[in-house]
Amino acid sequence: MATEIEHKFLVRDDSWRPQVERSVWMRQGYLTSDARCSVRVRVADGQGLLNLKSGTLGIQRSEYEYVIPLAEAEEILDTLCEPPLLEKTRHFLHYGEHLWEIDEFAGDNAGLIVAEVELNHLDEPFARPDWLGEDVSHDLRYYNSQLVRHPYRRWSCATS
Repeated sequence: MATEIEHKFLVRDDSWRPQVERSVWMRQGYLTSDARCSVRVRVADGQGLLNLKSGTLGIQRSEYEYVIPLAEAEEILDTLCEPPLLEKTRHFLHYGEHLWEIDEFAGDNAGLIVAEVELNHLDEPFARPDWLGEDVSHDLRYYNSQLVRHPYRRWSCATS
């Protein structure tokens, strides 16, 4: 079984930006998303991806990802995925011994920036950069599948 172990954090300031090694624009949509699993299609960096992830809340979840033809991924996004689609720029940088992915959301989720670090095992230590904010790994609102249904802009804390 493929397992993802990932911590997700809010980002407290922009001091991470000079450390970015590369950035990729992403567009993704969901064919289904419920308490059991999500099925997502993503177009990023000229590639189509199909992703299946368990609906488990927390840092450890089952995940399977497959490359699919780009034209088919775009067609699925445009015709089969539930609107709206999620759009974001993913920035990659290394801090300590780990690769960090920082997602800067667009559209109805503009203003939300989250950082993720993927680990090899549950108790693996990792260095925490100064720009790291609150750990939201267990907060369902920050899951991409939920941001489609309940965009960040509509949260009362996002506008206050």
